Amino acid sequence: MITDPISDMLVRIKNGSQKFKEKVDIPASGIKEEIAKILKTEGYISNYKRLDDKRQGILRVFLKYTQNKQPMITDLKRVSKPSIRIYRKSNKLPKVLKGIGIAIVSTSHGLMTDSMAREEHLGGEVICYVW
Repeated sequence: MITDPISDMLVRIKNGSQKFKEKVDIPASGIKEEIAKILKTEGYISNYKRLDDKRQGILRVFLKYTQNKQPMITDLKRVSKPSIRIYRKSNKLPKVLKGIGIAIVSTSHGLMTDSMAREEHLGGEVICYVW
């Protein structure tokens, strides 16, 4: 039984990237699909799609690599956990590696990157860092 499905997703993506896999399969959910959408928009993954398996579904994430065959995702770090929730106001949102990476934030307007949340003056729960 997985107690933190978002951490499981991040670990699967990180491990797949380090092993130079073409794709990873993750049990699907709405929030995981939103995270995948942000990762695609920001250029960290090439694509994703939801597959029907007659249960909860599978989220297939297609990993992306540079011309030098290096993973686009160097690391992912879960920030807010089920046991300890981390909330930040818009002016206190972290800049990951001085702006090189992104933080994914859950706001009242849905999931978005830290820079989008700052622009819209929205704070929220800091889900993870990606760089």
